[in-house]
Amino acid sequence: MKKYCLALDLIDDPALIAEYENWHKSENTWPEIKESILGSGITGMEIYRTGNRLFMIMETDDSFSFERKGAMDAANAKVQEWETLMWKFQQPLPWAKQGEKWVLMEQIFKI
Repeated sequence: MKKYCLALDLIDDPALIAEYENWHKSENTWPEIKESILGSGITGMEIYRTGNRLFMIMETDDSFSFERKGAMDAANAKVQEWETLMWKFQQPLPWAKQGEKWVLMEQIFKI
């Protein structure tokens, strides 16, 4: 198992943040999105929020790679529809590369 941590900002608007959180309730997340996540080698995913900053923890198996996940997502119309919907709420971190949403974080401490 490998663990990745990523960050992304939401647009700093309380109504948009509430709507974003509502989409991420278990009963509102599209089943195709959950299937896509689990089918890519991600075995667990958690998203946390403070203010308008999101923090994602992904646990993966040996089959996972960001390249494979990206290719799978690009070929999945439902994932593309979800990503377009979510972009209404999201904004890139100031240091994100062009077109980059979630930014991989660097681990700096562990016990």
